[in-house]
Amino acid sequence: MSDRWYQQAVVYCLDIDTFADSNGDGCGDIPGLIGRLDYLARLGVTCLWLNPIHPSPDRDDGYDVADFYNVDPRFGTLGDFAELLHQAGNRGIKVIIDLVVNHTSDKHPWFVSARSSPDSPYRDWYVWSETAPPDRKQGMVFPGEQDETWSYDRTAKLWYYHRFYKFQPDLNIKNPEVREEIKKICAFWLQLGVAGFRMDAVPFIIEETVPGKADAAKDFGYLTELRQHVQWRRSDAVLLAEANVEPEELVTYFGDEGGSGNRIHMLFDFMLNAKMVLALARENPEPIIDALRDTPKLPAGGQWATFLRNHDEIDLSRLAAEQRADVFAKFGPDENMQLYGRGIRRRLAPMLGNDRRRLELAYALQFSLRGTPVLRYGEEIGMGDDLALEGRDSIRTPMQWSGLPNGGFSTADPGDLVRPVISEGDFGYEKVNVTLQRHDASSLLSWFERMIRTLREAPEVGSGACAYVDVPAPKGLLVHRADDGTGTMLFLHNLGPDDVTVDLSSIGETAELPNDVLADAEYPDPGKLADLPVSGYGYRWIRVRRTA
Repeated sequence: MSDRWYQQAVVYCLDIDTFADSNGDGCGDIPGLIGRLDYLARLGVTCLWLNPIHPSPDRDDGYDVADFYNVDPRFGTLGDFAELLHQAGNRGIKVIIDLVVNHTSDKHPWFVSARSSPDSPYRDWYVWSETAPPDRKQGMVFPGEQDETWSYDRTAKLWYYHRFYKFQPDLNIKNPEVREEIKKICAFWLQLGVAGFRMDAVPFIIEETVPGKADAAKDFGYLTELRQHVQWRRSDAVLLAEANVEPEELVTYFGDEGGSGNRIHMLFDFMLNAKMVLALARENPEPIIDALRDTPKLPAGGQWATFLRNHDEIDLSRLAAEQRADVFAKFGPDENMQLYGRGIRRRLAPMLGNDRRRLELAYALQFSLRGTPVLRYGEEIGMGDDLALEGRDSIRTPMQWSGLPNGGFSTADPGDLVRPVISEGDFGYEKVNVTLQRHDASSLLSWFERMIRTLREAPEVGSGACAYVDVPAPKGLLVHRADDGTGTMLFLHNLGPDDVTVDLSSIGETAELPNDVLADAEYPDPGKLADLPVSGYGYRWIRVRRTA
């Protein structure tokens, strides 16, 4: 990979506890994951993003961390993790882990000490107030599941701040000791061999909370400090951040006002995600066109991370009310499919009616847009969701490997599994699993492997310029291109059900020998790019020019 390896990466996100169980205790573990690395390598994955791996009471899927310097014993040991890094490296796969340092578990020794005495060395590691802050009913991340962001601690006889659940007290970023501890945590895991971090809730990490002041200042300088520290410890380490903020604020997370890319390397593109889902719901590319046109210019080295599904709900909060209503009506009409009044808690396959054409279209579209694609485990085989589970757990069911009991995930009794495997209906493990699709050259899994191989031959997508091609086009058809020193790729995606034709001969004047490199069907040779047909819910990736 290049020095900026993340620009050409394919990132695969998984929870260790639901991926592969090696010892039959019902919980996925690191040895189980090691045993599946060859599968990931064959798929084309180059970077593995692991959701929280640390010891935890597990009241929030591991995001309530009780020890930042160890691995949850359910998953294995630090030795197992070191072996995972070694074996992944042998297959050309880098590993990044979740860095959850906005808060700790209330069971963390730091907080246990902090609340025990005013003289505790950790008292100022958290955010306290002597009186009930007037804004304590504001700023909830999980409306309906949170009542407040400040809770009273009877032992400390103080109110403590928690942007998330009350069992997740926020760390005090204004305390120099906390800032240094976060750097030590990063250094520890980098020394062990991780290639970087997916930083959880970055806007809240740098928030300088003051009781009664709802709009707290953000210390962006700390992101510069952290970037410099991480880069000195491992020069090719990457910071991939979750920052679902206003568009005009996004560039600030990449670098300072001078235009330097000295903070976060990559940001998840939440706005593009919401606009893609809206476009799929309306079968109209206009929202994507708007998103591409409104994309702020990034500093050198800055990169977007694109996704259709991640480990959380599909967040529609940045859409207008009418747009959000359209998405809910199409993809989440039942209240049980929605979450927090802003999102959808379903996987993509059931959202799209298990329509193979639309699934291919959606992922061909995501993987062709500017940035680095992120894929959630199980999406490559079209896994479903379990809406009987609470909240976001509906899309966190065990990986379906085969038709064996428990989908080949574990040999434990079904009642002992960390979560139940989907076993009934069109998405049950006997119908949807890796083994079945491995033996079917026309399966979704086989298609994903071909699509990712094709993407690896189109570096323009990851590191080049992405632009909407403004030509007269039928309703439903998105035409965009990617250009870089390596050449030019042209992409046609038909979000509608009707076959269409488009004239792109204006681009053909600079073409060398246009040819389809990925398509939903066998199309006539592109020729001079005039009168190009595209099927309903079809797509064409066309290599226009290649530079040696």
